Amino acid sequence: MSEEFKEDLDDEEVKIPVIKGQKNYMTPACYHKMLDERQRLVKVERPEIVNVVAWAASNGDRSENGDYLYGKKRLREIDRRIRFLNKRLEASEVIDPATRPPTDQVFFGATVLFSDQDGNEGKIRIVGIDEADASVGDVSWISPIARVFLKHREGDEVLLPTPKGVKRLDILEVTYTAEPPGKPHNF
Repeated sequence: MSEEFKEDLDDEEVKIPVIKGQKNYMTPACYHKMLDERQRLVKVERPEIVNVVAWAASNGDRSENGDYLYGKKRLREIDRRIRFLNKRLEASEVIDPATRPPTDQVFFGATVLFSDQDGNEGKIRIVGIDEADASVGDVSWISPIARVFLKHREGDEVLLPTPKGVKRLDILEVTYTAEPPGKPHNF
């Protein structure tokens, strides 16, 4: 980045857009994965642990009974996870990126191909909080990089504040698919 350009960018001026309202957006794949996990916990794991705890309780002294103590602890963990999944699923708004009408504007579910000021290319897919996985390039729609890209179009330049300074990113391509983008970009 040129010295002249750095001076023009004041950290006060380059801000990440604020999110208005908190929705729990997710793709259909994430929604079904969470449903499957909840069903497995309710129908398989919890009944198995209940049986172990009942058997362990029938053995007598519960204070030194490892099966009983571990089983009760595991039951609390399972119940906590089921409550968490129920809340996330109830608040979810499922959006299928594959059914979005063609557009070059960045919204939830977009796969964004971009380049930085050094010409290095990167690709990310904007997904829900529960499915973000930076190792495959899936970033949460509330992450700083996603918020910078949202509502911009192919050909736009965006400014991303990072710990190493402000990065200029050019949006090269915007697509909507259900597939993860592959190798993520490192900053």
